[in-house]
Amino acid sequence: MATLLEISIGYALVCVLAAMALCAGRLLIGPSAHDRVLALDTLWMCGMLLALVLGIRFGTQIYFEVAMLIALVGFVSTVAMAKFLMRGEIIE
Repeated sequence: MATLLEISIGYALVCVLAAMALCAGRLLIGPSAHDRVLALDTLWMCGMLLALVLGIRFGTQIYFEVAMLIALVGFVSTVAMAKFLMRGEIIE
């Protein structure tokens, strides 16, 4: 018999994977570059959430460190892409 925690983790995994699929669709068919940057930022966030849910599921610390790295890289890349779209250059 599955416990409530196992059912909740399974539901969370399904929801995060569905969100990732929808973000990937927006990333591929987004009408503008701004929509694509926003979809990529949301995809980074979903990847971080996926790592966190897997860390809870398997009970290991490495997934939480991976989630921290995904969050840092995702934030920096989103800022760089937004700056490029606004000004046309990344480094001033």
